[in-house]
Amino acid sequence: MLQVGLSLPRSPGGAAGGFPRPERAGGEDAGTGRGLCPTEAFGSSPVTIVVTSEADTWDSDASSCRGCGQFVDWDRMPDPQRPAQIPRDILSRPRKELKKLAREGCWATSHGLRARLYHQLTQQVSCRLVTPDALVYRDVASRLFGKPSGSSHPLPEFLEGCPMPTYCLNLEGVTALKRILICVGNLFPDITYSPILPSLVALLLHYSEDEAQCFESISRLLASNAPHTSYIDQSFLAHQASCMTFGDLANKHCPAAHKLIASASENVFEVYSEWLSWLFHDLPFDYAVRVLDVFLLEGQKVLYRIALALLKQFRLSGSWAELEGTDIRADLQAFVQNIAEHVTANKLLERAFGIRLFSRKEIWLLQMANRKALMERGITMVQSRQPFHLAVDMQNFSSSIVTAQEMRLVWSWIPERFSLFPPLLLFSTSQDGCSLQRFYTCCEGYEPTVLLIRTTEGEVCGAFLSSDWSERKKSGATSAFFGTGECFVFTVRPEAERYEWVFIKQPELAKAVPRSRQRSPSPSPDPRLGSSPGSSSSSRLTVPTPPRKGRLSPFLAVRHFLLPSKTASMFMSGSREGIVIGGGGGQALSLDANLLWGHTEHCETFDNPPLCQEDFKVQLLEVWGFQSA
Repeated sequence: MLQVGLSLPRSPGGAAGGFPRPERAGGEDAGTGRGLCPTEAFGSSPVTIVVTSEADTWDSDASSCRGCGQFVDWDRMPDPQRPAQIPRDILSRPRKELKKLAREGCWATSHGLRARLYHQLTQQVSCRLVTPDALVYRDVASRLFGKPSGSSHPLPEFLEGCPMPTYCLNLEGVTALKRILICVGNLFPDITYSPILPSLVALLLHYSEDEAQCFESISRLLASNAPHTSYIDQSFLAHQASCMTFGDLANKHCPAAHKLIASASENVFEVYSEWLSWLFHDLPFDYAVRVLDVFLLEGQKVLYRIALALLKQFRLSGSWAELEGTDIRADLQAFVQNIAEHVTANKLLERAFGIRLFSRKEIWLLQMANRKALMERGITMVQSRQPFHLAVDMQNFSSSIVTAQEMRLVWSWIPERFSLFPPLLLFSTSQDGCSLQRFYTCCEGYEPTVLLIRTTEGEVCGAFLSSDWSERKKSGATSAFFGTGECFVFTVRPEAERYEWVFIKQPELAKAVPRSRQRSPSPSPDPRLGSSPGSSSSSRLTVPTPPRKGRLSPFLAVRHFLLPSKTASMFMSGSREGIVIGGGGGQALSLDANLLWGHTEHCETFDNPPLCQEDFKVQLLEVWGFQSA
């Protein structure tokens, strides 16, 4: 257990209360020259610090209600910006308009206005009926700290290994920060891991009248019960799921940066696991508080946006040009710490909100799916996670189509929750023969799967298929497309490239349409393959039925979107005549019933070019599943 004694000075001249400056990437302190104050990082190994000397005790009679800004060391704050035009009635503006004003930095130059807004916004957070407030804090603080001449109190165990930025707080502010965290630990016993909590408390202290008001604000964020909305992760499982979700979003929305990081790091997940630290540890104060502006209005989704914008900016900045042989985690950290050299806070937020993410509900579904995968893998307590590279064992992996290195690349493309598991060969034409029925028999019961094809010309392509092939039976005799927007097609040789669902790149296309169930023409293997065309053109694609009770609704399910065309969700289909992957104006991949002949062309679902020679002969075909623990 981490045991840190809280013992605080009678006056600003006391020795206690100051935080040692940790060594940061490049040897530079995180706050140097940019208004950030020193930080204290709790190491990963247990540390015991108990301070009880008479001279270094906290004076419990000291007043903590002297108005907003009493906890701030103003000499270390960034230089004020030019005042902006602020509407007189801003506090009464609709929430939608406040979001727009926050993104534009309307109150960035007004400390008092920001303080009033923060209090108003946290009071509007929907939270549990019994949520500790300022009165509870005063009572608990009085009982915990009392008025002794010397006392010692442990900081909560969930702070072990968590950084503690103090963002230009004075000694009284550092005292308040520690007291609030101790009270949070006492009043929220279910919190087991929350690395961003100290940063949020430190920032809110800048804009709180006293400790009690700051505690009430953070308490409401912790107790939020709004659907599909969260503010603060409170367990290692939730934190890891958030990191995996960010990794999934980075994979989809920052493919160039993701490829760069994957090539420069042995453990991509370790890089992405620091995404929250970029925002609430490494960013300078004047950037971090702009993040807090929009975070209080919009929740965790905006944190994903801003971290993705930082990743894109890192890629564009050229800071990666000499990465080979260096620590990319340290390079990213140094880049974020020096972000002012690359982009203004206004421009960073503008770029962040230019990234078109899916709805809050879809991101929540992805996060829940990641939590489920972690639980199935047994990763619920604080522990390190092996990199996805290690899921593909270089020594023991064997495929007749791709090398272990190529499979690692494919594994880096798949959603985080599946990359936890090593690949398992389900079907191979070299072992199981060229039988479509055998293909279905071997693959049914596995979800998702990876299809690999090598043509007689030596080209290698394939598809990541999110749904169980048994789903094809639900449409009866009528062939129907199924699957989710996580499906994608790819090439491995001669060039490696991935082609995802078109709405991942352009989610706005699925908005301005009437709310109706989209139906698409029934698929059939390309007639040029020599197979029968299957069902008639009058057959329709039905929207997948709701999931069985108790089963998590899938991420990027078709029914969650208002799609503008009948060919927007043609992911995968199977019948006795063959299989089809991708549709609309063409088929990304289609194979005949003998798994010998195939065709590829552009399709609207994935917006892909032909994945190999358009009409090809299959030399080898493999299907890989995911080996559970």
